[in-house]
Amino acid sequence: MCRFLMIKSRRPFQAADILRKFAVMAEESRAPDGDLQADGWGIGWLDQGGLWHVRKSLRPIWQEIDGLAQFPASPLSLVHARSASFPHQKGVLEYNQPYIEKSYGFVFNGLLEGVAFPFPVGGRIGSQKIWSLLSAGLGRSNPEESLMELAGNLERYSRRVQALNIGLADQRKLYAYCRYEGDGGYYQLRYLDTPDLQMVCSETLAGFDLRPVPRGRVLRL
Repeated sequence: MCRFLMIKSRRPFQAADILRKFAVMAEESRAPDGDLQADGWGIGWLDQGGLWHVRKSLRPIWQEIDGLAQFPASPLSLVHARSASFPHQKGVLEYNQPYIEKSYGFVFNGLLEGVAFPFPVGGRIGSQKIWSLLSAGLGRSNPEESLMELAGNLERYSRRVQALNIGLADQRKLYAYCRYEGDGGYYQLRYLDTPDLQMVCSETLAGFDLRPVPRGRVLRL
């Protein structure tokens, strides 16, 4: 699986310190099978004109920790550290998240088995296909409805959904969906909601009192 972080602030915010904490967390975190989030990373941010920018790398984020201060102050940022599911999917920059399309940014981690859709879905790998389905839903419904529709389809067409964590951002709000089997642990999303700063993260971050995202519902910040 992967790790992700979404940050939203009331005014443009230099997030270098938080990004460094995320990089340290990503290096120390281990998936249940012991895997590392070492297959590259990406960051997306909004400029003050409301346009998205994206930067991606195939190196582990903790190997580029000294460069995280280069990213400009932004009211909204998404960062994702990747753990590729299969060896043949490593080393492909376009597979790295976040995925950005028009006014939306998307990040995902999860563990789904035996996914078989009875209709064509765009994308080469699972995360791209999930984003393709969500993008289609966003063309018909609001983000909350689209995320719940997506979760229902993935549940319907998968043999097993052990974990499904999705982060979505438009130009004003953050949205998170968290669903997992068992007691959570590695799969539990967490969030912070204060008047000046909102975050959603795959794990706890040093210095922040993050609370669990409710399971099976859409959180909007």
